[in-house]
Amino acid sequence: MAMNVVIQQQPEREAAREAQWVRANREELVERIGHAIREDGNARPLPGLHLARSSSPLERIHSVLEPSVCVIAQGSKEVLLGESRYRYDPSCYLLATVELPRISQVLEASKEKPYLSLRLELAPTLVGEILLEAGYSSHALSGWPADERAMAVSPLDANLLDAFVRLVRLLDTPAEAPVLLPLVTREIIYRLLLGEQGGRLRHLASLGGYTSSIARAIERLRRDFDQPLRIEQLARELGMSVSGFHHHFKAVTALSPLQFQKQLRLQEARRLMLVEDLDAASAAFRVGYRDASHFNREYKSLFGIPPIHDVQRLRGQILQSAGR
Repeated sequence: MAMNVVIQQQPEREAAREAQWVRANREELVERIGHAIREDGNARPLPGLHLARSSSPLERIHSVLEPSVCVIAQGSKEVLLGESRYRYDPSCYLLATVELPRISQVLEASKEKPYLSLRLELAPTLVGEILLEAGYSSHALSGWPADERAMAVSPLDANLLDAFVRLVRLLDTPAEAPVLLPLVTREIIYRLLLGEQGGRLRHLASLGGYTSSIARAIERLRRDFDQPLRIEQLARELGMSVSGFHHHFKAVTALSPLQFQKQLRLQEARRLMLVEDLDAASAAFRVGYRDASHFNREYKSLFGIPPIHDVQRLRGQILQSAGR
């Protein structure tokens, strides 16, 4: 009878130890990111590693997210991709496997408990190397669904969390970082491959299926976003029908090719007006619009207000932040 009690108690003790380990790692992640980035904003302290901090909830931010894994140490965030919403907090991680125009918003943040996060870039070649080392064959890769959405949120398990903690510890040992950063990055990728998003990550390095064709289409749209979009020609070059191309593109990105190009154009126009001081008409022409009124309508549809008012608002926010 006593033996049965001991056997029953052992899993409970192990669960309690793991819960304590997770709690300690979460606290350390908050402490180390908070120490590394003391003011609101973004930083890139190591190659491929991005940190962010905010002392208050933020308005929606439009940007292009490259293949990355994102972890929140404190606070919460929502990412919009097309009509899909992805909300995550310290219990989850977000994975993106192709470059995607996204809208993100910090939801929970305060001066006492600022939003703190990290993002680690994922190089397709490195993911491919680890796949081969882990024994995945090209046949195994082709077995995964070709229409897997290129973004998702999953629970952050104890081992993956521990690897991220060891990653941010490197910020305090710069002499060791060049040697250990690649090793910890490889471990993170390996653990992602073992997790529930392993199939999605395998697409990043896969040479088969429709995903690689969509990745090539995305690269073309990113490069030639200011050029007229010729769907028929692009689909033909990829060896797909127009309807098939539309279907697979939206399945992976949550956007149609036209919506994808439109967001790229409008984000670049916003940057040109804000950073290079172009007027709305000049920025519109630079990114491929030939009708200024059409540009103004689409700009307001995406950002909520006309270009001139939006840029004035953004400049005011910048000046206000600089005066703090």
